[in-house]
Amino acid sequence: MKKTHENISEGTRDFKGRHRDRMEALGGRLNLLSGADKVLMTMYVQNGNSFRQIACIRGVSETSIARRIRTIVQRLTNSEYIRCVRNSDKLTVDQMGIAKDFFLMGQPMSKIARTRGTSVYVIRRALLDIRDLLTLYDAPHDGKESHGSVQYFKKFQMAGDNH
Repeated sequence: MKKTHENISEGTRDFKGRHRDRMEALGGRLNLLSGADKVLMTMYVQNGNSFRQIACIRGVSETSIARRIRTIVQRLTNSEYIRCVRNSDKLTVDQMGIAKDFFLMGQPMSKIARTRGTSVYVIRRALLDIRDLLTLYDAPHDGKESHGSVQYFKKFQMAGDNH
């Protein structure tokens, strides 16, 4: 059995015990992160450090650490990026990079555009294209379409088959 640190509160231990399956799923996705976010989440998920311990090490408040971890967890469990990974063979390398920066790393479009040496409009268009592709390939299997561009694509494809 994994030993916990003596100075972790009983409440924290109980919480981690109740949500162990979620914690294990997060642990499996830590390799998607990089830099300070990866270190922070590794300390929390794998090493079992409390917000207080991490805050002392980083020299910031517990609230700041709790907020940051909550944000990272939301991004790691974001279905948009997971869908991108599942359909990575249908996306270009640039689209995957933009998807990671936006959906996983939480970067604003303006920063992504600066980093990639392009405009915000190009990034916005790429994100719309990514969402359209994901909708197209992850369409519900009950026959109902969830996005107008998918219906347009199917009409276009059917019209092309008739010629």
